[in-house]
Amino acid sequence: MITVKYFAQLRQMAGKEEDQFELGPQITLDQLSDAIGSNLPKIGELVRDKKIMVSVNFDVVASDHIIQDGDEVGLLPPFSGGI
Repeated sequence: MITVKYFAQLRQMAGKEEDQFELGPQITLDQLSDAIGSNLPKIGELVRDKKIMVSVNFDVVASDHIIQDGDEVGLLPPFSGGI
């Protein structure tokens, strides 16, 4: 099972803090975005279009990262600001 946690505005868009998906032993980020998009189309689209940061087990990952069963995926909206 893969746990997906929504942060900041994404949490508000989803109306919940997290989802869980049973998608097999290994999946791509595109496959995960399709699963998310089945219930939350806008968030699935943001993942597919690489408009949000994705972390797996607390590390930000590239779009070609393979997600394993048991991983925790964090979806983080873009951050702005600075010094």
